[in-house]
Amino acid sequence: MSAPSRRSLLAALAAAAPVAVAAGGRASAAAPGTPAVPAAPAAPVTVIGGERLARAGVQVRGVSGLPGRLSARAWLVADWATGEVLASYRAHQRLAPASTLKMLFADTVLKKFDRTERHTVTAAELADIPAGSSLVGIQAGTTYTVEQLWQGVFLRSGNDAVHVLAHMNGGVARTVAEMQARAEDLQALDTHVVSPDGFDHPGQISSAYDLTLFARHGLRNADFRGYCGTRTADFPAGGKKTFQIQNTDRLLTGAWGLKPYEGMIGVKNGYTSHAGNTFTGAAVRGGRTLLATVMHPGAGSNAVYEETAALLDWGFAQGGSARAVGTLVEPLSEGGAKAGGGAPGTRAAAGSGAGAAGPAADGGPSAWRLLEGAGGTAALLAGGVWAVRRRRAAARAADTGGRHRR
Repeated sequence: MSAPSRRSLLAALAAAAPVAVAAGGRASAAAPGTPAVPAAPAAPVTVIGGERLARAGVQVRGVSGLPGRLSARAWLVADWATGEVLASYRAHQRLAPASTLKMLFADTVLKKFDRTERHTVTAAELADIPAGSSLVGIQAGTTYTVEQLWQGVFLRSGNDAVHVLAHMNGGVARTVAEMQARAEDLQALDTHVVSPDGFDHPGQISSAYDLTLFARHGLRNADFRGYCGTRTADFPAGGKKTFQIQNTDRLLTGAWGLKPYEGMIGVKNGYTSHAGNTFTGAAVRGGRTLLATVMHPGAGSNAVYEETAALLDWGFAQGGSARAVGTLVEPLSEGGAKAGGGAPGTRAAAGSGAGAAGPAADGGPSAWRLLEGAGGTAALLAGGVWAVRRRRAAARAADTGGRHRR
């Protein structure tokens, strides 16, 4: 039999049945050659925060006037106090987070060490930092306070500071495992942690929804708020010398042609060559605090800040009249109801809505993702070939009067 054409394979991948989406958004593949069985009724799939957050297109209710020309691949604006998602676009799109993942690192590790504790850095603690990382300038043999290490994390996004704190926490592997467990407790199920610093690694992903969860919960901690809102600090340079470090959040400090954003209180920006620019910002006006997350906007290093500022402006001007399109859920460990178990703001989306997830090429919301990595691709292609061969055999049987059962 000749090999199926590329068009046939694509059609088979789109229409045949080797992929099934199960409750909770996980996918499974049928082994090639498995006889077809009648499909069971689709189990409902829980969309964390509400089913609208998995729909394609901009989600907003009751008001208009959203900023035009938003180029980000995903964004979300929410009320910090109530958790109401005021508007979103591809909230659960799984994308590389860059250093915004440091918010989860801080939320996981911050409470473990007193800020006045002193630690002398060893060369081994700096040995596993990825090449090309952003650094604050930590030196082996120099003693730092925990407060200074966290200033290095938040102000300069220093991967060296992250790795020192991770080693103090029992090592990088242990810290990654704790971060993943913390993400699951926060119900940030789009997030997969590979490294504690957010540096580009295969499979390291998050979403606008999850990053906003991290920021919201982190800001409940006074030290987290204090660090992410610090504009400048004096950092040890060895001996009795210091040098000044400045926060790289341009909406907080005003830099690169931007003015400080009125009411900005943090929280974290990031950039890698793979992730592009990402940013979660929080601002307060008139006693109201809003969060906005923007991921992967178009070209220009200021775009992520400009689009965040535009969304915050809209939220302060129009958000009070907007009807929520979703909810930032609460951590399970703090009394939050497990998504899908009747929690406010969560609903089960019928399996027939899979097409609302957005383009698969962009990763898709986690509730609708298919399979990841080379193994998943191989399974899909094998399933596609199997489906094509079955259809061709059936057609030949029909042409010859056979009774090939489908």
